Amino acid sequence: MQKRRQYIGHSRDPKRPRTNEEITSPEVLLVTDGVSERIPTAEAIKRAKDAEYDLIEIAGKANPPVVKIGDIGQYLYQQQKKERKQKSGSKQTEVKMLRFGFRTDQHDLDRLVGRSKEFLAERHLVKFVVRLRGRELSNKSFAGDKLKGVIAALKDVAEVETDMRMQGNNFVVVLRAKK
Repeated sequence: MQKRRQYIGHSRDPKRPRTNEEITSPEVLLVTDGVSERIPTAEAIKRAKDAEYDLIEIAGKANPPVVKIGDIGQYLYQQQKKERKQKSGSKQTEVKMLRFGFRTDQHDLDRLVGRSKEFLAERHLVKFVVRLRGRELSNKSFAGDKLKGVIAALKDVAEVETDMRMQGNNFVVVLRAKK
């Protein structure tokens, strides 16, 4: 039985920087300790091998490409660390949904308004839904007024993202924090 040969070809990870012989440009800009010099790629690779390190391409789109001498494993680790720090700093906004019924009392609405202020302070979107069931559907204006009252209570901290509308048996409005 014959062993299959694995094709190695162009399976290079596009996020990973080129190293050593992968750098195809005839000339590179070598940056070492704040000093940069234009040298042939072969010379830069030779210097990296002499120092027992890799030649790492930092800016491949530059003309000539910018490279530095260092350990590729250490460089990739630093890049991952930088990405993780950047990712943790940017928080995704969510749409928080608060539902109440047609006959919900004012105290409960006040509690929902307080909760929505917390969400808005965290820069989330808040979606209010008034649910109508059975005979309540015949008095839609009352439900709309109740939702308008909630919007009015939040007018100092929020603005309407999506206008109030009917969605099936529900009145829906989406609010976002004021800038």
